[in-house]
Amino acid sequence: MEKGGNGNRVVVVGGGVAGSLVAKSLQFVAHVTLIDPKEYFEIPWANLRTMVEPTFAERTLINHRDYLTNGNIVTSNAINVTETEVLTADGSQIAYDYLVIATGHADHVPKTRSERLDQYKAENLKIKSANSILIVGGGPTGVELAGEIAVDFPEKKLTLVHKGSRLMEFIGAKAADKSLNWLKSRKVEVKFEQTVDLDSVKDGHKIYQTSHGETIEADCHFLCIGKPLASAWLRETVLKDNVDSRGSIKVDEFLRVKGRNNIFAIGDITDVPEIKQGFLAHKHAEVVVKNLKMIIDGGRERKLVTYKPLSSVLAIVSLGRKDAVAQFPILTISGRIPGIIKSGDLFVGKTRKQMGLSS
Repeated sequence: MEKGGNGNRVVVVGGGVAGSLVAKSLQFVAHVTLIDPKEYFEIPWANLRTMVEPTFAERTLINHRDYLTNGNIVTSNAINVTETEVLTADGSQIAYDYLVIATGHADHVPKTRSERLDQYKAENLKIKSANSILIVGGGPTGVELAGEIAVDFPEKKLTLVHKGSRLMEFIGAKAADKSLNWLKSRKVEVKFEQTVDLDSVKDGHKIYQTSHGETIEADCHFLCIGKPLASAWLRETVLKDNVDSRGSIKVDEFLRVKGRNNIFAIGDITDVPEIKQGFLAHKHAEVVVKNLKMIIDGGRERKLVTYKPLSSVLAIVSLGRKDAVAQFPILTISGRIPGIIKSGDLFVGKTRKQMGLSS
């Protein structure tokens, strides 16, 4: 069991964009332990670029120890939480005074940074060796991957199949239409209101069947659909009543788990009524860091910072290395101007700097 602490033991479960920032920000004001099944933090909005340019991952995959120099790291899955401690799959029992749950969406990735780098090299080889590629899913991930491949490998035949009636339903129709027109201008074939039966494809065969009875010939495919929330582990714990039917954790205006004074939840895992985006997960983290610093310093509850959900969707979707589509509250634009904001470096330098590392 974790020993020590004087009322300021903070345990963070989940080393994604939100959890890693909390751990980094509190490591010199509290006794911090980060629990994560992998040894590194990944900048998620940059991982599609690494599929076409694996060396880009050298800056986007960051070992937890590189930014968490003054905290404990437990490389394992959390499997239970009690009123006083978190239990992990490797048998650790980590006591907490304050708990931050930031497990996001379930995404099975390798444990080590080097294994993840190798995975990106393999995916890059898969793209390079294919003449035709099928992308399943027309959300932001599918659209951005299509954009990356279309720009870096314009000779590839790309087909994108989406079950919805338009791309990226989370943003406005205008932004979605601009994205579609851009993809079409790069000769990407887009099929709507269809699904693909991936189980019917046998090894060595390249024919995919859609729900409309169409056939698509492709050398390989990439599945770009939504992943489930990583909250199943909480359903038999003291927090089981705080998990809703979708798997989201119910939080109050201070991002505390409802009914709890010392347990917080941040990022995609929360039931905050807003689109789940990386920059908003960062804002959650910043609010919880302020509140925990206040509490640890003995501040009163009335001084806690509230989190105000974003009332309108703000999104920038990269389309290759130079273009993007941006939806702002009062206008939607596409092309090189929004591309300058995001597509060149994908905010990697800014994020590294935020984590105390060289840009």
